[in-house]
Amino acid sequence: MKILVINCGSSSLKYQLYNMEDNSVLAKGLVERIGIEGSNLQHTATGKDKKVFEQPLKDHGEAIKLVMDKLTDKEVGVIADLKEIDGIGHRVLHGSKYFSCSVLVDQKVKDIIRSCFDLGPLHMPANLMGIEACEKLMPGKPNVAVFDTAFHQTMPPKAYMYALPYEYYEKYDIRRYGFHGTSHMFVTQRAIAMLGGKAEGTKIITCHLGNGSSIAAVKDGKVIDTSMGLTPLEGLVMGTRCGDIDPAIVPFIMNKEKLSPDEMDTIMNKKSGILGISGESSDFRDVEEKMNEGNEKAKIALEMFRYKVAKYIGEYYVALGGCDAVVFTAGIGENNSGHRAAICKYLECLGMKIDEEKNATRGREIDFAAPDSKMRAFIIPTNEELMIAEDTKKLLDK
Repeated sequence: MKILVINCGSSSLKYQLYNMEDNSVLAKGLVERIGIEGSNLQHTATGKDKKVFEQPLKDHGEAIKLVMDKLTDKEVGVIADLKEIDGIGHRVLHGSKYFSCSVLVDQKVKDIIRSCFDLGPLHMPANLMGIEACEKLMPGKPNVAVFDTAFHQTMPPKAYMYALPYEYYEKYDIRRYGFHGTSHMFVTQRAIAMLGGKAEGTKIITCHLGNGSSIAAVKDGKVIDTSMGLTPLEGLVMGTRCGDIDPAIVPFIMNKEKLSPDEMDTIMNKKSGILGISGESSDFRDVEEKMNEGNEKAKIALEMFRYKVAKYIGEYYVALGGCDAVVFTAGIGENNSGHRAAICKYLECLGMKIDEEKNATRGREIDFAAPDSKMRAFIIPTNEELMIAEDTKKLLDK
C-alpha cells in the first residue's frame, strides 16, 4: 500500500510518499512561496539528489498538480502512475469539538472543516484546498483528514473550559483544543514502548519544542491537559507568539497604540515571543548565538522560554500526580542539549537527574536521565508524517 501525506500551510506544502509495507519513504518534498513571487518545489526521491523546480504557483491546487507531476516523472519520479497511490492523508489544523480521531473525507467532513475557518484562518482554507485538489486530480481515491487537535480531545472539562460566561462556550465553542496533537501522539506511543509497553498506569509529559511549542500531560496514554488553547497562541513563549499573558494587556495596548483587533492579533502572533523580546530573530539558534555574544535581551528571551517550559512541566507533574518520563521532541527538543539541560535543572527538585554525555545526543531516540533519576528524560524524534500515514492506512484497511 502506498500512502501520500500532504501538509498544506498558508503558503507552503510538505509531502511524503510512503510504502506502508515497511514504512519507507519513497519521495518527499516542500513547495514554498505558493501565491508569492519565487514559488518553487524542492523534491527528493529516496536515493537521489534533491531537485529544485521553480515556476509560478498561484494556489495550492497548482502546487499539488506540480507535486503529482514530479512523483510520476520518468527522471525524478518514483511511481509510473497516480493509480499506484492508494490513499492520501491530510494534516488539518483544527477539528473543533467535532473530531476526536482521523476520518475519511466526505462532503459533511468538508463542510465542517469550512465552518472552522475562523479558528485557523491562515491554515484551514489551505488544508481544505489541498483535499479538494487531490479529489480533482485523483477522483475516487480516499482522502483522510488527520486533525492536529484530535489527540487532545480526551481532556476533562476542568482542563478545557475557560472561566468566561458559559454562554460563549455554548454559542461559539470557545474552549481549549490544543495543537501539535499528531506529534504528541507519536512520541507518547514511543515513550510508552520505552517504559515497558503498557499505557495503563503511565504518566508522561510530552514537550514539543520548536518555533511553535506546546506541552501535554498524558495519563494512561490519554491527554488530560495541554498548553495551547482555542488557538496556538496560548501557552509557552514561542518564536513569534507571546504565549500566556494578562488578557488586560490586549485592550491596554490597543487603546495606547490605536490598534485594530487584527493589528493586535498580528503583534501577538507574529511580532512577539523570542523575536519580540530579543529584537533579533525568531530563530532560536540566532538568538542563542546573540546570547553567547553577551546580548542581554537575547539572554532574557531564552531564559523566559526555558523557565516557562519548566513551569508547565511542574504544573503537569501535579496534574498527573507524578511523572514517569519527560519527553523532548521537535526541532529544539530533539537537537538542543543546552535548552534541555537548563530545563531539567529546574526539575531537580522533582528528582530529575540527567547524564550530561547522553544529553549531548542530537536527533536520536535515547533516555538521557541518570540511572538514579526519579523520572526518565527521553529524546524522541517526532514523525508526524508517518503518524498521518499510519492513521490513513488504518482507515483504508477498515
